[in-house]
Amino acid sequence: MTFGNLSEENITLDLATKGKHSALSRIAVKLARGTGLDDQAILRSIWRRERLGSTAIGRGIAVPHALLRSISSPVASFTRLAPPIDFNTPDSDPVDLVFTVLWPRSEARTFLPALSRLFRMVRGPLIREGLRLAQSPEEVMAIFMIEARQVNGIPWRTNVAHSVALR
Repeated sequence: MTFGNLSEENITLDLATKGKHSALSRIAVKLARGTGLDDQAILRSIWRRERLGSTAIGRGIAVPHALLRSISSPVASFTRLAPPIDFNTPDSDPVDLVFTVLWPRSEARTFLPALSRLFRMVRGPLIREGLRLAQSPEEVMAIFMIEARQVNGIPWRTNVAHSVALR
């Protein structure tokens, strides 16, 4: 996932929640507003996947996701939580970076490769630190664009993630 489907409207910084259910519920509401989907349907789909096992991947990151019949193109959101919450992570670190992905069921064969690209993208400490320090959705978008170029092997001229991390 290169986050080509991510828009500034789907970026939320410093969302305060009471826990995992509250966070996922608020993310579902925001995604519903942008897609015209029912927020409860989104939440049910995300929870259905979450019941199979936590979508937390460690290092303070979670990637809740769902395959939906009702969409024709992927939808992505990024949420930074403040304070971090318990998400049943493999490393016991609380989660503060949540990448939510809704994927068309009709394109299920492309989902795992896209998820793998997303995992590679967020593995680097500079992107995580940059996202934790970003001051605006515009900065978040710049970090994603630079990282997407790196993951796809495209050279880039400026290192926004690094400059944000050095603030």
